[in-house]
Amino acid sequence: MASVKEHYDKLLAPYYSWICGGCELKFEENRKLFQSSGIRPALSGVAVDLGAGPGFQSIPLSEAGFKVFAIDLSHDLLAELKSHARGLSIATVEDNLLNFTEHIPRNIELIVCMGDTITHLQTHDEVQILLEDAAGVMEANGRLILGFRDLTAELKNLDRFIAVRSDSKKFFTCFLEYEKNHVKVHDIIHEKTGEQWVMRKSYFRKLRISPQWMSDCLLKAGFSVEKINIDNGMITIIARNLKRS
Repeated sequence: MASVKEHYDKLLAPYYSWICGGCELKFEENRKLFQSSGIRPALSGVAVDLGAGPGFQSIPLSEAGFKVFAIDLSHDLLAELKSHARGLSIATVEDNLLNFTEHIPRNIELIVCMGDTITHLQTHDEVQILLEDAAGVMEANGRLILGFRDLTAELKNLDRFIAVRSDSKKFFTCFLEYEKNHVKVHDIIHEKTGEQWVMRKSYFRKLRISPQWMSDCLLKAGFSVEKINIDNGMITIIARNLKRS
């Protein structure tokens, strides 16, 4: 089984933006989300994007006026982010997101961890540690946005095979195996080279996290939950740091 970094380095990174529908689509989706949720600089103006990938969140946040620290394990995805970020105030950091406090200033106004990144942590205890670290570096009334897929409902039999995206040159599918606290995600990419189809494959584990469990963890870490949205299995939670000024 591959680690998260190995999985992205070996397989996903070159295809990630395409799998997600393309950068411009994701930039626009997040522009709308941030605008509708009133996410704009109001305190320090510093934002941290945990698991930034190619910049789906970092680009819209910087466009909105934030100074962004974009943290990700993947060198290739951060290089892609940089190609989109010319002229924007985005500093990139290649590291495990659990180490994010080593790379940022204090008094952070906004932290986002979206795109199912938080399920890449190995244990539920690591999730709690991440949330507590986030609360510790945030300003009073700072906000946290989490986005993750609810994997708690177990798919059965053939429903575990999921066709994600395809075009005339490639197609991407995944197969899920459920464990008590994790799901083994087997990712398979077929790509046409000349007249031949080449298959690439890898698998890694994701955490099974329910919206209620996450809400309870946020409260324990010192946040109040302002909004929970569920859209086609994707959970978005917006929370506010309750610590005193």
